[in-house]
Amino acid sequence: MSAPKRRYDLEMEQMLTAAAQTPHVLLHACCAPCSSACLEKLAALSEITLFFYNPNIIPREEYDYRLAELRRLIREMPLPRQIAIVEGEYDPERFLAFARALADEPERGARCQKCIRMRLARAAQAARETGADYFATTLTLSPHKDAPFINACGEEIAAETGTAWLPTDFKKQEGYKRSIELSRIYCLYRQNFCGCPFSREQAQREGR
Repeated sequence: MSAPKRRYDLEMEQMLTAAAQTPHVLLHACCAPCSSACLEKLAALSEITLFFYNPNIIPREEYDYRLAELRRLIREMPLPRQIAIVEGEYDPERFLAFARALADEPERGARCQKCIRMRLARAAQAARETGADYFATTLTLSPHKDAPFINACGEEIAAETGTAWLPTDFKKQEGYKRSIELSRIYCLYRQNFCGCPFSREQAQREGR
């Protein structure tokens, strides 16, 4: 008999509500649309620092636009707590150094997995630097991302670095649907590709 699938969304809620004090979550953010529903969910349960670390987003104009939209969302979205945004270093060559050899990999393939691990490892470091109780990512909101892989990767990095991973699956409980609604409310720019030139080419081939 196979083991039952984990409900990462319920695990998240249980961990945050069981804390003696309001926990501080370092939330890696990929873009404003994905962050919207995640923030709405998390802000009721924790203090949040948004960490924008995405050297995979190319060109720089695309990167800057996504960051600007994230900042605008924080200004305009009524949340119960103030949200800080920390920008990580923008170094696309760090991404391209391994991604070029994996250009033909599909989304969710080896290129995406290495990219996710790179970003989560940097988020774990930022969590230690900011004194956060947990680190997590908005990436589990997307139906194009593999939430079990992301959570397993986060748990591995937490064990390696002595940090604490917050399991999530933000697409559950209609989280992805809510992100679409919030994007419409705040007129957010919704990109049709993850961020790298390889995902852009795939989206164009698929007519997205």
